Amino acid sequence: MTNWIQRWNSNKTGWHKNTINTRLLEFINCLALQKGDTVFVPLCGKSRDMMYFLEHGYKVVGVELSALAIEAFFVENNIEYFVQKMDKFNVYNAQNICIFCGNYFNLDVTHLNMISAVYDRASLIALPADLRAKYTQHLYVIMPNNCRMLLLTLNYPQSQISGPPYAVNEAEVALLFKTGFECEQLQCFDDIQNELKYQQANIDFIEKASYCIRKTKE
Repeated sequence: MTNWIQRWNSNKTGWHKNTINTRLLEFINCLALQKGDTVFVPLCGKSRDMMYFLEHGYKVVGVELSALAIEAFFVENNIEYFVQKMDKFNVYNAQNICIFCGNYFNLDVTHLNMISAVYDRASLIALPADLRAKYTQHLYVIMPNNCRMLLLTLNYPQSQISGPPYAVNEAEVALLFKTGFECEQLQCFDDIQNELKYQQANIDFIEKASYCIRKTKE
């Protein structure tokens, strides 16, 4: 995770996009949100997708290791904020949004007991294989029962180019969310024509998949 902070400090953040993710726009209904509901965004960085939720009447809780990324989010979107200490986190607060600055694995159920949904655009695929299982196991612990999640992944020949973002295929998603979750793949398509980085590396394909996941009762 130290490498994550180094990437933000050196501005090597190629995964960050200045536009709203089109798959969020297409599949947000799977989260079954009501106005005023709270969405949890793990490893949120300074994602513009958080502004989409805010602008459409939802609240946001994020967690991010890099204070630089969090501060950039508030400054770039002209949002006034204040910081308070809570447990092992510095929490950045503003109207309808708070972002925990610290380690995702230090979150517990008390931090997220108000959330209605989870949006994972680039969290799972940011983690190496040894952390992905730990990530999903911890997510099960801290998510409320029946909470829904929109998960976006990438899959490509990992032997042809290294991550992050890492390749995560459908079989791995099914395995990671096998216990305690219901998982449905909503879409999967090859989008190599829109991924210049992977074209230049002569990658055979890059699949983009979307999943609707629900935590079942314990």
